[in-house]
Amino acid sequence: MIVLQCVDIIKSYGAETILDKIKIEVKANERIALVGRNGAGKSTLLKIIAGELPYDSGDIITPKGIELGYLDQHSGLQSESSIWDEMLSVFAEIRRMEKELRSLEQKMADPAVHDDPSSYEKVLAEYDQLQHSFREKGGYQYEADIRSVLSGLKFADFDYSTPISTLSGGQKTRLALGKLLLSKPEVLILDEPTNHLDIDTLSWLESFLSNYNGAVLIVSHDRYFLDNIVTKVYEVARTKAFLYHGNYSDYLEEKAKRYEQELKVFEKQQKEVAELEDFVQRNIVRASTSKRAQSRRKKLEKMQVMDKPLGSQKSAKFSFDVERQSGNDVLSVSDVSVAYGDAEPVIHNISFHVKKQESIALIGPNGIGKSTLLKTIAGKLQPVSGNVVLGSKVTIGYYDQEQAELHSNKDVLHELWDDYPHSLEKDIRTVLGNFLFSGDDVLKQIRDLSGGEKARLALAKLMMQKANLLIFDEPTNHLDLDSKEVLENALLDYPGTLIFVSHDRYFLNRMATKIIELDENGLTEYLGDYDYYSRKKDEERQREAIRMKEQANEHGKQAAPRLVEESDKKTYLQDKEAKRESRKRQREIELIEEEIEALECEIEKLEKEMLKPEIYEDFEAAGTLQGQLTDIRQELDNKMEQWEALQLEEV
Repeated sequence: MIVLQCVDIIKSYGAETILDKIKIEVKANERIALVGRNGAGKSTLLKIIAGELPYDSGDIITPKGIELGYLDQHSGLQSESSIWDEMLSVFAEIRRMEKELRSLEQKMADPAVHDDPSSYEKVLAEYDQLQHSFREKGGYQYEADIRSVLSGLKFADFDYSTPISTLSGGQKTRLALGKLLLSKPEVLILDEPTNHLDIDTLSWLESFLSNYNGAVLIVSHDRYFLDNIVTKVYEVARTKAFLYHGNYSDYLEEKAKRYEQELKVFEKQQKEVAELEDFVQRNIVRASTSKRAQSRRKKLEKMQVMDKPLGSQKSAKFSFDVERQSGNDVLSVSDVSVAYGDAEPVIHNISFHVKKQESIALIGPNGIGKSTLLKTIAGKLQPVSGNVVLGSKVTIGYYDQEQAELHSNKDVLHELWDDYPHSLEKDIRTVLGNFLFSGDDVLKQIRDLSGGEKARLALAKLMMQKANLLIFDEPTNHLDLDSKEVLENALLDYPGTLIFVSHDRYFLNRMATKIIELDENGLTEYLGDYDYYSRKKDEERQREAIRMKEQANEHGKQAAPRLVEESDKKTYLQDKEAKRESRKRQREIELIEEEIEALECEIEKLEKEMLKPEIYEDFEAAGTLQGQLTDIRQELDNKMEQWEALQLEEV
């Protein structure tokens, strides 16, 4: 079933056509990516489909009853409501039905209704129909759905009564995403949903979207995400949309094949045209061959000559070099703690060492202090304790994800030239040209640049430094997929040392030779790329699950005593107590789950009983059953609250 069609959509701004006769088809439960350069028109097309932007001509076709849900990349919830109340607003219809069910239950329990068989039968039929609809719409699980989505988006530890107006921009954006996911439209339209998400949340969102009961149309610059989610790709390029089947990697491979095939066909036709033209010119005036020449000229006139296939659009072209090599020991971080003002330290007692030409990725949840640590290494912040020691001949180049180093009152040319005043203007322009700033682009004011343009300018400044230790904070933010590829290739050839923070798992996989994971307990080092780290984490989780299962199966058996150093005894006892509490919670959870299942079976049994003619015609018996139902439902609600509370404690 087709749930969305774009037919010959045209959109222009003044004399410039952005989209020209765009055709897109979305079927039920498809996962589709829109890809293309920054400025190609991807977000414009999504806004048109979502009804947020007018278009010049064409048609947007959706079957009757199909709901579209749209998330803008810059959207964030603007609400004075609490987190919980805002999420509850998605289920207004279900909550209305819930109130109506309670009202009907009170009516059925009312003796006055018992005395009127026709009234009672009417109320019972209405109750049965409404309860069926309530169950179909997820009425018995909507609160659990809210908690699940909020937990996945890293709000599990929040007080749900927190007003949304007090949250950060990134938190508001995540809540906007959560609210849209809970609304469950038939077509989910997402523009850069992975912004503001850490790696754990990205993995959760991938799983959610993979199992989503509906179609997904998505714009994202996260290649790892696209490879795991989509099965069809539309490339928006040169005002057109081109269809490719498969995920993002399949699209790249197919695109290259198409270009080669089209180029061969074009070259073959060009050769044929040249031969025909040559024959006509040599033979048109000769009597013996004139007719054949005229025949070939007619063939030429009828021939539909192909345009030369267009390869990739112009890409940025740059490389990173070093002024001089550093020593083998590049950096030593020893027991470093960092705080802002008089606040509690953001990072505590961090220690690690960096060797020459290592490429180290810092990963961890948002807010754990990764950017703070980078700023401390770069000398932008001073530690409250511990030491950061640079090795021999080490020079640092630092890339800030906020581009705070750029001066908003300057133009592009002078932003770079003022740092290197002895360079010739033509040399500065050449560098900027390599980063796609050409002609009048170099006279643009910094404040007027897009996020991608600012990122490219910051990279140009970094390249000119020729530092032998490059520190990157989210270098792929704001870059389109092509620019990311260019940056990766430049860094792979870089002869210096890299330390970086990134949530881009594809970038992590290509660049990292070591992963340092930061969490509330400190850091853990993994020698390898992101896939290696991911496998190791899975192994750790599996081992922990096996260990917990073995402990749960002990049934109180005393474990053999362990020899513990006196200095470690306190930690050992705390760990033992935590494990004991965890086992206790697991047993409680299992017991409550059994009780919930029994209560649900009892409710189902009583509901079937109430629908029997001999019951609903016996008003006293029906009233007794209704009273039992009300009591059991209340008990079920209480058990569900206990179960959810225990699950949150376990997390």
